[in-house]
Amino acid sequence: MSESIRFVDLIQSRIDGFFDARASILVSIADELAPIAAFSRDFLSGGKRFRALFCFWGWQAVRTAGDEPGADAAVTAGGPLDAVVSVASALELFHAAALVHDDLIDNSDTRRGAPSAHRRFERLHDQEGWQGSGATFGTGAATLLGDYLLILSDELFDEGLTQTVSASARRSARAEFNRMRLDVTAGQYLDIFEEIGWAGRPDADQLARAERVIVYKSAKYSIESPLLIGASLAGATVGQLDALRRFGLPLGIAYQLRDDLLGVFGDAEVTGKPSGDDLREGKRTVLIALTRQAVPAGARATLDELLGDPDLTPQQIQTLQMTIRDSGAVEKVERMIADNVAIAIEALDEAPIGPAARAQLRELAVTVTRRAS
Repeated sequence: MSESIRFVDLIQSRIDGFFDARASILVSIADELAPIAAFSRDFLSGGKRFRALFCFWGWQAVRTAGDEPGADAAVTAGGPLDAVVSVASALELFHAAALVHDDLIDNSDTRRGAPSAHRRFERLHDQEGWQGSGATFGTGAATLLGDYLLILSDELFDEGLTQTVSASARRSARAEFNRMRLDVTAGQYLDIFEEIGWAGRPDADQLARAERVIVYKSAKYSIESPLLIGASLAGATVGQLDALRRFGLPLGIAYQLRDDLLGVFGDAEVTGKPSGDDLREGKRTVLIALTRQAVPAGARATLDELLGDPDLTPQQIQTLQMTIRDSGAVEKVERMIADNVAIAIEALDEAPIGPAARAQLRELAVTVTRRAS
């Protein structure tokens, strides 16, 4: 996937240059704003860049739709590529903002093996010996950091649109971006609502409600929307957009189902988050809904009592993990992942897109659903 590697390098270069320009504006206002600039850069210095890659290959899928099998999908810098680099970089900034806010909502201490943004600001407060509560400062500063990244994301997205010649392509890409932001906000709210509102809902509804959270909090914004935004920039037809939706949504569901498994059973050394973190946060995922359906009343009561306790001991984490495994829920989720990937690949095989992009999207489908972090 040499084109993907090259594109990721272009993304990092674009983000670095963009941050350099904005950092100078911040420090011209006040030296005290330097941590906002530094933490922004640190937060965007790595990651898998899945959203950027799906945006790129959505663009390539349409741009090369008339190519023969085996045609080279390579592109040269400048022109339309500059537009998709800017837009894909904007998606990475939006993702970073969502992670900052998500860690605040979940009170998470770590992100990618390092302190989360609010913990970094809290540590800065304590190191400098400032007045007041370090935790309060950390929460407020990280909220503003997330807002700052959202502002920059929109600015960078607009820069990409100005590099796009077609007015209809600009409108289509902007509409997809706007809808993505609404969907993920709605999904995030539904996620935190399910943590506190599940008990008042029928047990029979919990699986469907957990699946709804997956669709809006993650599946659309992680894969479907980036694909459609990239395709829109290339002037996609209605048929091409529909085909990419049929590929992107089930793949996004599979992606999040894998994430849910990693949130309970993932290796902290690999994921960068403590093992069992979703259990401490009380996530009412598909995995939990399937477990509750399968276990007897006593085990279900214990699960409900422990889930969401931030002070769970390692032994309690192991007990919950064993309950989930013994219920058969892990195997059911693995089958759901495989089924959704199969649906996505079938749609991809039938899509009216470029053959080289189709092959790369196939590889990405495997990568995002078989990952260990």
